[in-house]
Amino acid sequence: MEAPRISFFKEDVASLDRLMAGCVLALVLWGIFCIYSAGAGSLGQGGDLAFRQTLWMLLSCLALAAVLAAGHNRLLDAAYLIYGLTLLLLLFTPLLAPRVKGAQSWIPIAGFRFQPSEFAKISLILMMSKFLSRYPPLTFKAFLAGLGVMAVPVLLVLLQPDAGSALVYVVIALGMLLAAGAPLRYLFGIIGTGAALLPFVILFGLKEYQRMRLLVFIDPMRDPLGAGYNVIQSRIAVGSGGFWGKGFMMGMQSKLRFLPEPHTDFIFSVCSEEFGFIGDGLLLILFAILFCRIIGAGARSRDRRCKILTAGVAVWIWFQMFESVGMSIGLMPVTGLPLPFLSYGGSALLSLFIALGLVESIYIENSKFRSVVHVLS
Repeated sequence: MEAPRISFFKEDVASLDRLMAGCVLALVLWGIFCIYSAGAGSLGQGGDLAFRQTLWMLLSCLALAAVLAAGHNRLLDAAYLIYGLTLLLLLFTPLLAPRVKGAQSWIPIAGFRFQPSEFAKISLILMMSKFLSRYPPLTFKAFLAGLGVMAVPVLLVLLQPDAGSALVYVVIALGMLLAAGAPLRYLFGIIGTGAALLPFVILFGLKEYQRMRLLVFIDPMRDPLGAGYNVIQSRIAVGSGGFWGKGFMMGMQSKLRFLPEPHTDFIFSVCSEEFGFIGDGLLLILFAILFCRIIGAGARSRDRRCKILTAGVAVWIWFQMFESVGMSIGLMPVTGLPLPFLSYGGSALLSLFIALGLVESIYIENSKFRSVVHVLS
C-alpha cells in the first residue's frame, strides 16, 4: 500500500484533466438551472430544490478532493473491504428504509435521503477492476466468476426492489468483462440466454406495475391516463421545444404539472422543452467529450486495473444517459434512472463525483509518468 498522498494534493489539483472537469461542471450547473425551472410553477419548490442540489454539488466536490488525496491505488487495494461493507449496507437497507413508491431504497439521514445502491456501483467497479485484473475472464470459469461478483449486489437491490439499479450493475459488469478481455462468444452467450429467459422474467419475475411499464413502452396509448401517461407527456414536452426551445422557465409541461417527476426522471424533457434541439445537441456533445476523456485516461494507463476501472465508469455514465434520454423520447422503457449530473438527487451526484475522482486520479498518475519520461529522455 502506497504512502499517503495528502502532501501532493495541491499538485494533483493543478494536474487535473481540465476539459473533463469543465464538462462535468457545465453539466451540473445546467442541471441545477433545469431543476430550478422544473420545480417552479404551481408547487413553487424550484428554489429549494436548486439550493439542495447546489449543496450536494459542493459536498460532491469535497468527496472528489478526498478521493484525489487518497489516490485510486489505495482505494483499489481496499476494494474487497469496500465491496463487503457495501453488501452489508444493501442487505440492511430494506430494514432501515421506509417504503417510498413501492421501494425501500432510501435511508433518511438528517433531512436528506441516502441511497446505498448508488454507492454500490462504485464498490462494484472497484471490486471487478481488482478481481478481473488478477483473474482475467479468458476462460468460461473465470468469466462466470466475474459475473458472480456482480450477481450478489444485483440480487440485494432486487429485494428493495430496484430493477433499474440492478440493470445498471449488469451493464457495468458486462462492459468491464469486455474491457478485461472476455471473449465475445461468452458475452453474446450471456446476452442470448438473457433474451431467451426474458419472457419468463416478464411473466413471473416482474410486479404488475413493472410489466405495465414494458407494455406502455410498446404502446403508450394502452393506458394513457395510467402507466402510459408519463411517456405521453414527456414526448409532448420534448416535441414542443422545437429547434430553439421555448426559453428558460418557459416550459409549460413542468410548470403546469403535466410532466411527472420533472426534476428527476424526466429532467431531459424539461431541457428539451426549454432549450430545444440545439440545447439537446450541446448536452450530448458535453457527454461525448466526457466519455472520450474517461476512456482516454484508462487507455493511457499502464495499470490493467485502471483500464478496467475507467471502462466501468464510462459504461455506467453512458448507459444511464442513454436510458434516461431514451425513456424521455419513448425509445426506452421507463426505469426511473436519473440522467447523470442533471437529475435531482444527492446520492447519485455524490457517487458520480467519487467515480470521477478515481478517473482523475488515474489521469494525474499518467501525467506524472509522462512528465518523468520526458525529463529522462
